[in-house]
Amino acid sequence: MMLPRLVATLVLSSVALAACSKNEPPPEPAPTESTPAPQPTANTGSDAEAERIAREEAARRAAMEADRAARATLADMIFFGYDQSALSAEAERTLAAKVQVLRANATARIMIVGHADERGSLEYNVALGMRRALAAKEYITGFGIDGSRIEVNSFGEERPLQPGSNESAWARNRRDEFTVTAGPQMLVAPGS
Repeated sequence: MMLPRLVATLVLSSVALAACSKNEPPPEPAPTESTPAPQPTANTGSDAEAERIAREEAARRAAMEADRAARATLADMIFFGYDQSALSAEAERTLAAKVQVLRANATARIMIVGHADERGSLEYNVALGMRRALAAKEYITGFGIDGSRIEVNSFGEERPLQPGSNESAWARNRRDEFTVTAGPQMLVAPGS
């Protein structure tokens, strides 16, 4: 009786083992001699060249962004109150940022053009625009920027920024505009 029981146990064990082995992942094939293990590759000359080109491109993009930011700072307009040429606190902050760009770019030159709204005579508005341009120049040169780097002009009411005969339009038209007239091909941002 022992033998049939032993055979039955062996058969049941074989069936159980077969059922369990179906759920296991298949074993990985053993490496053969004809399949060499992957070796780490050394940095080739072409990889080093690609890295150098990528660094140069990143530096070029950074320089272009710095130039764009510096030009935008120099181009920021300032605005004035009605019949005023005094600088507001906001105008002074804008001009202080321009001073930093001009210090970082010793060959840069700018032109400041003063404007007025349509109220007042043509002659009066041209004179008011000139006082506004000179106020901005005086502020900038007060920080040690050479005055010969800054030209001033006035168009009075002749070139409105915003058409219209209301306070909203007049407020936009009472301004100084700034243009870079000379300097390096690429401007340097302050702190670069």
